[in-house]
Amino acid sequence: MGIILYNIFLQLYKTGIRLISPWNEKARLWIRGRKDFPVPAGFEKTIWMHCASLGEFEQGRPLLEEIKKRYPSHKIALSFFSPSGYEVRKNYAGADLVFYLPMDSVLNAKKLVDALNPSLVIWVKYEYWFYYLNELKERNIPVLLVSGIFRKDQPFFKWYGDIWKKMLGCFRQLFVQDEASISLLDSIGIKENVSIAGDTRFDRVIAIAEKNDPVDHIAAFIGDKKVLVAGSTWDEDEIELLHFVKTRPDIKFIIAPHEVFEDNLQDVKKEFEHSIFYSDLVKENSIGKVAHVLIIDNIGMLAKLYRYADLSFVGGGFGQHGIHNVLEAAVYGKPVVFGPVYEKYAEATGLIDCGGAFSASGPLDLDKLLNRLFNDETEMRKAGMAAKDFVYDHRGATQKILDYIERNRLLIN
Repeated sequence: MGIILYNIFLQLYKTGIRLISPWNEKARLWIRGRKDFPVPAGFEKTIWMHCASLGEFEQGRPLLEEIKKRYPSHKIALSFFSPSGYEVRKNYAGADLVFYLPMDSVLNAKKLVDALNPSLVIWVKYEYWFYYLNELKERNIPVLLVSGIFRKDQPFFKWYGDIWKKMLGCFRQLFVQDEASISLLDSIGIKENVSIAGDTRFDRVIAIAEKNDPVDHIAAFIGDKKVLVAGSTWDEDEIELLHFVKTRPDIKFIIAPHEVFEDNLQDVKKEFEHSIFYSDLVKENSIGKVAHVLIIDNIGMLAKLYRYADLSFVGGGFGQHGIHNVLEAAVYGKPVVFGPVYEKYAEATGLIDCGGAFSASGPLDLDKLLNRLFNDETEMRKAGMAAKDFVYDHRGATQKILDYIERNRLLIN
């Protein structure tokens, strides 16, 4: 029954993507990117990492780069399911091959595994594809899940979850983030190959912060003003912020929308008066002196922008998307503010519990909270230190996974 439902899901997914592709750029990219898989030649001793999207890549990146340092003779293959990951990292220099994962099927799984001939496969956080995982298990190729996190509303724990449980059985080791995930897996009889390593994102954001790379023109835009950096914002987040931005001309605002398609960027610019795009600031630095809001019209800069904040806002929490990466801001010792949809994110609840983050329920609550923090430097400083301490206290997941790989000689013939 499970495999029938799974195949129905695959067919409905493909059909749905094709139906919306005339009006949806992401869907068009998804289809176009899968037309011709670049079959690699002479791939041996390959390490294959699969990521759903950009966030999962950043999560797995510290592990991938450390493995590359230790095993330089191995090839690196990096796959993405989503255009928002592939389109940003398709030229990533740390991989020998970057590609869209072909849609799951028996034939595609055999062709891809034949082509890559992997020695080790690493799956980051989530996204499970039965035929790929089953093919790897049948060939006795070790597959690791890193930074995994499980919730009771996932299909593994439902009446129809047999096929999903089989997928978990394809992993040589499941490295999870927390005790709750251990308990859930234990409830369905999976406990022999499970261990807590933590979240590799902590290692990634610390590495970025400690590089201390400046971003051109940002300091000139800020001048001597206080600044709020709002990262990965959606429409709902921008609407909630709008009133506060209008009422605080004494503060500079840097907004990095989650969607950087031209239509969305123009809509954001219309919403916020006295705003400029970062690309225009680069062309003519002097215009930043009179602008109130800077809109980041590129991808890849946000993690370094939070260092310039006095206070940070992370988007996704005022809609159904769920909040984005709060650790990118917290690592710099800056208090983090977000909307009410955050319960599924352990790092967000952890930051709130330690006093490093705050959640607002709506626009009035958000205005009140932001004004309170900006007007109380002592509270801001205390919250910022709590946020930074939280991040540094949770580092080390990358090393735990590397220790397992070396102890079990997974990359030594």
